[in-house]
This record gives sequence, structure tokens and C-alpha cells, in this order.
Amino acid sequence: MKQTAVLSAANGSNAAAAQAMVAAMVIIGMTDNAVPAMAEHIGLGQFYILRTIVALPLLWLMARAGLGGLAPRRIWPVTLRAVLLAVSMVFYFSAVALMPIAQALAGLFTSPIMIVVISVLFLRMRIGIVRVSAVFAGFLGVLLVLQPDPSDFDWLILLPVAGGLFYALGSIATGRMCQGESTVAMLFAYLLVQALFGGLALAGLEVWPQPVPEGSEGFITRSWVWPLWEIWHLVLLQGFAAVGGVFLITKAYQLGEASFVSVFEYSVMIVGPAFAWVVFGQALDFWQVLGIGLIIAAGSTIALRSK
Repeated sequence: MKQTAVLSAANGSNAAAAQAMVAAMVIIGMTDNAVPAMAEHIGLGQFYILRTIVALPLLWLMARAGLGGLAPRRIWPVTLRAVLLAVSMVFYFSAVALMPIAQALAGLFTSPIMIVVISVLFLRMRIGIVRVSAVFAGFLGVLLVLQPDPSDFDWLILLPVAGGLFYALGSIATGRMCQGESTVAMLFAYLLVQALFGGLALAGLEVWPQPVPEGSEGFITRSWVWPLWEIWHLVLLQGFAAVGGVFLITKAYQLGEASFVSVFEYSVMIVGPAFAWVVFGQALDFWQVLGIGLIIAAGSTIALRSK
């Protein structure tokens, strides 16, 4: 989500930009709740390939409509960015399939915190006490949402955090290496890399078959499955969301100032868990709600202070 568009800060309406961003987060927050239902029937590799097959024709129509070319100006920076984000989404979608969406989103939204940490440690950026405090508050919020048990630690809880790390790296690559690239070209490369990852995963499972647990727990190790009649509508939904959500994110950054617009990305942390609660009964306790609030406050502070 974050940093998937070229941050242009063009003259426009911040109000319209905020509306576009919230609409994008509503789409993503609702459609990502469908991943566990898909994980009951198919595997991650097949999910990636089917999602790409649905999305590519839509992307071609966007290019034909003049929203950007499919070919990048510089192929290697765009490819590196696509690989980093595709790896991030491997961890994120695996987390969504195996745990409540609030926990998956909490891990993914460690990315602003990690961007600050990486920038300080490796890019020699200097930050003040406000952003340092925001980093610690955000980290505390993630712990409150994930609620790790030190006496019986489950390594699966690190899946969304790993997604947040690679998302941060992809965000840094976007800002430092992909300025001036068409958003359509970057999304095209990202989808192709996703499909490649899916193909490699399926090929690996054919050569080295793994035990496949029942239900969504088999999402990571399940090979290609037929038929798809039970979930074809969810496949279409994910493909449309992949393109429509990114288009609205791009539009938001084109209309408004980047640091202002990025704050509204955190609305997905309200929409996603709320939809999961209403439809699937995934309730949050007081500490998890407090943790989500801390993550939103920390990420918003980092975004606004980075203006």
C-alpha cells in the first residue's frame, strides 16, 4: 500500500486526495478479508498467478487510456522495487490467511517505523525526539496487537513483521530509485514478479512436495488445485482490488501533498478489522484496540514530521 505510487505532490485538493485514499483503503481492507476464504481452497502460488491473470488486462486498459506506459524507463530499479514488494506481500498474504487481519496489518504497518530505523542506521538521516518517540510508540502498538507469548513463542507471528520490513525496503527503493517512473509500469512489473514467484513456488512444490494441512493452514504448501468454481468470484475480486486500489492510491498522491495523504492510509487499520469483526466475528480486546491507535498515531506522526 504505502509508497506504491510516485509521490508527486501536485497541486490539487487535499480533501479529494483524502477521499481517494480512504476509498482505496476501504477496497483493500474489505477485499483482503477474502484471502482466508481463498486460502481454504488454493495455495499462495496459485493465488499469486490467478490474481495477476485477472489484473493484467485491467492494467492494459489503464495504459490504453493514457494513465501511463507499461514499459519502465529503467528496468533494474523498477524490478528491484517489484521484488521487494512482492516478497513483502508473500509474508503479508500468508499472515492474513493464518491470523486475524488486525494482526497482519499491524505487522505490515511497521514499515514506517522500519523506514525511519533503516534511514538512520544506513542512510545517515538525522531525526529528532518526536520521531524517535513515535518509533517506540509504534513498536509498543505492534506488540499490543500481536500479543506474543514469551513462554510459548509462535514464530508465525513474525510473518507480518517480515512483510513490514520488505515493504519498508520497497518504499525506500520507490523514493530513491524510481522517481519519474509510470505507476502503471511499476504495477505491471510488480504483478509480473508476483506471477513469477507463484510459478516458482508451484514448481518447487511439484519437485519437493510438502504436507498440506486442511483449510487455510495449507495455504503456503498447497500446489495447484482444480476446480475453482467455489472461489472464482473471490479471484476476480482480488484482481480488481489489486488494480483499483493502487489506482486510487496513485490518484490521491497526485491530488494532494504526500505527507498529508499518507496519514489516511492508516484508515485500512480501522476498515479491515471492523469488516472482519462484523462479517467473521474477529473481535479485538482493549489492548489490541489501544495498539492499533498507537500504530496509527506513530505512523501519522512520522509521515507529518517527514514533510
